[in-house]
Amino acid sequence: MTGKQKRHLRTLAHTLKPVVNLGKHGLSTKTKNEINSQLLEHELIKLKVLDNCPISKKECADLLTQEKSLEIVQVIGKTLTLYCPHPEEPKIEFPSARFACTKSM
Repeated sequence: MTGKQKRHLRTLAHTLKPVVNLGKHGLSTKTKNEINSQLLEHELIKLKVLDNCPISKKECADLLTQEKSLEIVQVIGKTLTLYCPHPEEPKIEFPSARFACTKSM
């Protein structure tokens, strides 16, 4: 994913609230299923790592990227922004290049 694509996703995620909270059970099977269903529905979500979570935000990000083909867009504080396009009907479209650069000699 390019820097411009990540910047576009960060812009879209700015107003989002965390939809999944990681608590004392960490990344349990139930939590992973909830993350997957939310990503399938929204494609772009925020995940909050609470203080009582047994794993750190870094460990959480590493585990999530290993298990599923998702992208960590941003980590601010204890909030992770995750992106995974819908396999059949992606909702989020990335902006195309605005200017075509052509050189004439």
